[in-house]
Amino acid sequence: MFYSFKKPPRSDTPRAWFLHGVKGVFSIPAIILISSFIGFGALARELGWGLAETTLITATIWALPSQVVFIGSLAGGATLAATIIAVALSAVRLLPMTVALVPMMRDEKTPKTVLYLTSHFVAVTAWVVAMRFLPEMPRHARVPFFAGFGATLCLTNIAATAISHSLTGAMPPMLAAALFFLVPIYFLTSLTAAARFRGEVYALVLGLVLGPAFTFIIPQFDILVAGAIGGTLAYLAHRLTKRGAKPL
Repeated sequence: MFYSFKKPPRSDTPRAWFLHGVKGVFSIPAIILISSFIGFGALARELGWGLAETTLITATIWALPSQVVFIGSLAGGATLAATIIAVALSAVRLLPMTVALVPMMRDEKTPKTVLYLTSHFVAVTAWVVAMRFLPEMPRHARVPFFAGFGATLCLTNIAATAISHSLTGAMPPMLAAALFFLVPIYFLTSLTAAARFRGEVYALVLGLVLGPAFTFIIPQFDILVAGAIGGTLAYLAHRLTKRGAKPL
């Protein structure tokens, strides 16, 4: 029923690998993310955002937490400058993800413009899928696969946002809210399954502990501070323990 990333395409051409990524929209990770964007479209309409603005937010920001920060901040009366800063801070987490992913994708023949374009599609779902399955693919297949998966995922969720925005009157508010929780649940389980070193497990555990704590201490910067402190402590624990340097 669901598409499997582990089964390679029949031919070893860039087009075949691109289509392999396109078909990934029928996988469990993609379907969970699409469900969450349905909830985002409903939320945006409830906050007074129009159809064109809502779909443009998905297309340009392309990171669900940052999108919620954007519309939530403006709805709460924050200035545009403060909102931009908040969105930028919430998107800082994507920088190390991109830095980790790009060297895994490129080879000596990959144009930089291609890497710049495909980096727009780096978000948690695409990153988790890429980090888990790209190492099993030939080097020349990685950019076409990620481009196909990322672009299709983005376009599909733009459509999901538009449809849910248009049909939000028919969706119970509790259902729209529940759809949001699918993404953090999936992220947690996927990151746990993809963890290869004990240091990654340390980071996940520290994030679960520090995240809620800093929500009460400094709610405006809770994710940023919890990530910086938890990530640093996990890295130090990884380096200081001999077992942390060994794969799980």
